Amino acid sequence: MWTASASVVFFVVTTTGAFAQDFTFTIHHFLSPKAPAQKVLIEPWAKKIEAESGGRIKFEIFPSMSMGGKPPELYKQVRDGVADIVWTVPGYTPGVFPRVEVFELPGVHNGDAKATNLAIQDMMEDIATDLKNIKPLLIHVHAGNALHTVSKEIQSFEDVKGLKLRSPSRTGAWMVESWGAEPVGMPVPALPQALSKKAIDGALIPFEVAIPLKVIELANFSVEMDGGERFGTATFMFAMNQNSFDSLPDDLKKIIEDNSGAAIASEIGDAWNNIEPLGMKLATDKGKSVTQLSSAESTKFSAANDKVVERWIDEVSGKGIDGEGLVKKAKKAIAEHSK
Repeated sequence: MWTASASVVFFVVTTTGAFAQDFTFTIHHFLSPKAPAQKVLIEPWAKKIEAESGGRIKFEIFPSMSMGGKPPELYKQVRDGVADIVWTVPGYTPGVFPRVEVFELPGVHNGDAKATNLAIQDMMEDIATDLKNIKPLLIHVHAGNALHTVSKEIQSFEDVKGLKLRSPSRTGAWMVESWGAEPVGMPVPALPQALSKKAIDGALIPFEVAIPLKVIELANFSVEMDGGERFGTATFMFAMNQNSFDSLPDDLKKIIEDNSGAAIASEIGDAWNNIEPLGMKLATDKGKSVTQLSSAESTKFSAANDKVVERWIDEVSGKGIDGEGLVKKAKKAIAEHSK
């Protein structure tokens, strides 16, 4: 059974008398066509599969929510077959992916997207329950969140108190709360307008996202913790409608499988890591401040962040999930891949 969004064309292969099939699948996401998500992941992935399938699989990419709806609706769109494939943020649908959240917690992700991506692959069985309604192609992270502010330079833990800061997820909101600041939840495409109108004071995003959204032009100050450690990260989901995947014959399924998960996790992690220095240089070239907190001030942030992890463990444990076990396993896997 094919989804409504996938077009299927039959043609006769006259040399064998057998029937072959062409499949055209839609890919929907919320960022611009110039964003790394499309240029680094989606376009190369689609072209590779089109080539390896001999043109039997084709893709139509719809950036910037051009198929309709809002970013928080992307998971539902792929689950229900409105889109065949989406790239989205699990955190936009709170409560649906509680196990996946472990990788975005502060102090779990250490700032290396490649290490965390490989750790996620090691733990796919541990998070499989979250992904039962879709076909995951890749669960990955970016390099991690720096704190970008418009008017106030952050040099100490006390400097963030009372600020309105855009948070990437509910656990990100908990982190902002633990600092004494006010979390403001919004999909990242809404961020430029919020910053330009000074509806918020700053945002937690990586430099990779700051480039296409022009946050670098809007924010005058960017800060990391000591040693380049980031304020947690965001997880991303590149996923396919299960019926769309099941519609493929076995040889084409294998091509999808061979270009998913562990096969691309390392490469995508490297790509996201490599974008960060470029974004930081772009900011400094524009005269913006890019700094790191002192060790003493970073320790204050880390102490507050540890309470967020404890809160998360308590909450998911109440749902029958071994939160403490997931945190320990994720930290160990990330450490092993960081060597």
